[in-house]
Amino acid sequence: MMQQSNSFQNVYNQYHILVYNVALNYVQNIEDAEEITQDVFIQVHASLERFEEKSTVKTWLYRITMNKCLDFIKHKNSKKRFFIFGNKSQNETEYLNSSNFEHPGILLENKEKAAQLYAVINELSENQKTAFILSKIDGLSNPEISVIMQLSISSVESLIFRAKTTLKEKLATKFEEYRKKK
Repeated sequence: MMQQSNSFQNVYNQYHILVYNVALNYVQNIEDAEEITQDVFIQVHASLERFEEKSTVKTWLYRITMNKCLDFIKHKNSKKRFFIFGNKSQNETEYLNSSNFEHPGILLENKEKAAQLYAVINELSENQKTAFILSKIDGLSNPEISVIMQLSISSVESLIFRAKTTLKEKLATKFEEYRKKK
């Protein structure tokens, strides 16, 4: 069961920035990342006393955060589909602008390039995207990713390899299109 050092306040103080950054890297939108961070810590508050320490608190938080991000994206995509096929709503601009790229860690002059890179990352399968973000953006080791994703290390290595291969192909195509426009 939970140790005293893992009180909610201690967990929040130690990990809220990490959770926010993971969410931001996944959804690329400040408000969405803040909402996900809040949802993660609501769940943590509700279930911290039942945390059995089969993994580290950090790994547990990564898993919760990744699941909240995936749920958030699925929910947002289902809203977009409903809007496309359903009636127009008062929130038309909200739906049409819901994928705006906002990442405060990227300099203004690099925002267009970063938005293109994240657009391609977002085209990856869920598992490839998750493994790639955890490895290349968050800097986690393959063993850490394997625990978070509950996959073998070789599966994680394969996902990262396939993600990098796909990204190289798609970015090369985008770069060619960009060069032809100039």
